[in-house]
Amino acid sequence: MNSLRFTLVADGPSDAALLHPLRWLLVKCGVSLPLEPAWAELRLLPKRPSGLVEKIAVAVDLYDCDLIFVHRDAEREPREARVEEIRRAVQQCSSDLFASRPYVCVVPVRMTEAWFLFDEMAIRRAAGNPAGRVRLELPDIAKLEDLTDPKATLQQIIQEATELPRRRREKVSIGQALHRLAELIEDFSPLRRLPAFAALEADLRAIISMMRWDNVV
Repeated sequence: MNSLRFTLVADGPSDAALLHPLRWLLVKCGVSLPLEPAWAELRLLPKRPSGLVEKIAVAVDLYDCDLIFVHRDAEREPREARVEEIRRAVQQCSSDLFASRPYVCVVPVRMTEAWFLFDEMAIRRAAGNPAGRVRLELPDIAKLEDLTDPKATLQQIIQEATELPRRRREKVSIGQALHRLAELIEDFSPLRRLPAFAALEADLRAIISMMRWDNVV
């Protein structure tokens, strides 16, 4: 085994930002192999897959990998409900797809953006204004899962961090800023205070141990 290939099946294009904390987790969980991440971009297919079952099956078929991450935002549902939804979808796929390929559920509470609302310096850099002085009201990290709309919160904070006039800051692309922010964050360990992130790490550690990927040099 020369590398570990992993694929992310996500709700939408902005959720591809999750590749960065997933890569970080794999390293922290003991994987020393070179990592080959991929986001399953399914929007450009002649026939878009509909429903989670079809999305997973098509992603595994098109993106050959050793490990698959399946993402669903919790939104207004409990994390456990989304995890069960993913498990049912995997069970409905062909058994051959997961005969030797494990999967891990990625379920941020409430949505992906909540996991990028903690690194002030990275946010300023993603906003293109690393030397900014305006005070940024970042949420208490322990309460990120309580935010009703993390996407709106992140958008507001990034716009404020630009320190541009109001009309110009409203034109800032939150999608591009999120992906840049994900690239800039070097340490995701503060997220371990969040139950959903801690659960993801625990599940991933169990898979890595089962597959003995932490013993491959």
